[in-house]
Amino acid sequence: MKKTLIALALTSFSLSAQAADSSKQGIEQRLDALSQQVEALQAEIKQLKAQNEALAAQQEQQAAPAANSSTASAAATGAATLWGYGEVVYSRPIHDPDSTTMDLARAVVGVGYRFNERTRFNSEFEIEHAVASADDEGEVEVEQFYIDHKLGAQLGAKAGLFLMPAGYINQSHEPNRYYGVRRNFIETLIIPSTWREGGAALYGSTASGLSWEGGVTTGVNFADWNFIEVPELEDQAVLAATHQELMNADASHLQEYLALNYNGIPGYNLGASVYTGNATAPTSTSDLSPLRVTLWEAHTRWTPGDLDLSALYARGTVSNTAEANGLYPGAVNPIPSSFFGYYAQAAYAVWKNQEQRLVPFARWERYNLAHDYKGLISGATVGPKPTETVWTFGASYYLNPQVVIKADYQMFDLDDSLDRWNLGLGLAF
Repeated sequence: MKKTLIALALTSFSLSAQAADSSKQGIEQRLDALSQQVEALQAEIKQLKAQNEALAAQQEQQAAPAANSSTASAAATGAATLWGYGEVVYSRPIHDPDSTTMDLARAVVGVGYRFNERTRFNSEFEIEHAVASADDEGEVEVEQFYIDHKLGAQLGAKAGLFLMPAGYINQSHEPNRYYGVRRNFIETLIIPSTWREGGAALYGSTASGLSWEGGVTTGVNFADWNFIEVPELEDQAVLAATHQELMNADASHLQEYLALNYNGIPGYNLGASVYTGNATAPTSTSDLSPLRVTLWEAHTRWTPGDLDLSALYARGTVSNTAEANGLYPGAVNPIPSSFFGYYAQAAYAVWKNQEQRLVPFARWERYNLAHDYKGLISGATVGPKPTETVWTFGASYYLNPQVVIKADYQMFDLDDSLDRWNLGLGLAF
């Protein structure tokens, strides 16, 4: 009997041990499965994080109508923010080396203040050409001065003096954000960068990558249009010569605008904008039909890896110019009824070392500031049409993302006396 009890006890212990071993193996299998699931989730999170970072970097690089890139890059420590940028330009004409110049083209300081999580103030103050006085070409300008208020997670409003969301450079014009020592002609003559107006606007974005901005601002003023003489090139460009920059601006005529940008595909941007409104006439004659100025543009950019491809087309019209030009018969600089410009550009980062990069580029652009005239008398002699095709070849060497040294060579097809070498130093902070 005693032996039987001992045998039963041993059997029971053996079965319990086997059950324990089986249970332990099951637990270990479940732990292994959970560990594999955790590793898979971690890998997926890492991949999503990388994709989000790439998309964020691309959206920061490309033009976004919701905010100026200078403001976006400012250090947001505390309520106050400070940022700035500047550039020095050396230019040597090929056929006239005695006209070589060196210029502190611009020095800009931005000041912002965050009142709370929803409301902030942004401003920029610019000095051009180092010295501003009655005897010098330099200017002191207020480039931006506005209040920005968040209405929701993807909706905001702003009012004051702000930049128009046209093309790429007008809102992202720091020297480390574009190729070439000088800004391209299309986004200085057709789109008058830096183009700013006083008014109010709404802006927003969607989860799919579409951003938009629309508003009402001050318009253009032809009161000082120079009909009699052929002025400097910028004064022959309709918008460059007539936008008011909120300096005692005539607000009897306002313009409306709408801008769209799509950044839903990492590395790709597609956008367009349109601006239209009546302009202040070149004379106070009350029976003159209103001049209506319209500008539209479309732009695209693709940045796969180290390659950077971009293109832009812009076209403007002015209605009822025949009546206005008829008031100045024989004018050598009548108001054009249409104007346009476009460019294509390619760049490639051939060398990178930590923060340093070397990026050669090439750009081809063509502009015509007076494609057509209306209301000219028979046999009228108009000054030389302001049209040109320009090739620019060069490179940008980035000491870091905020400091760049540039060099390029520009060739002008119609007037080769303008051919030149350019060197530049730019920074932004």
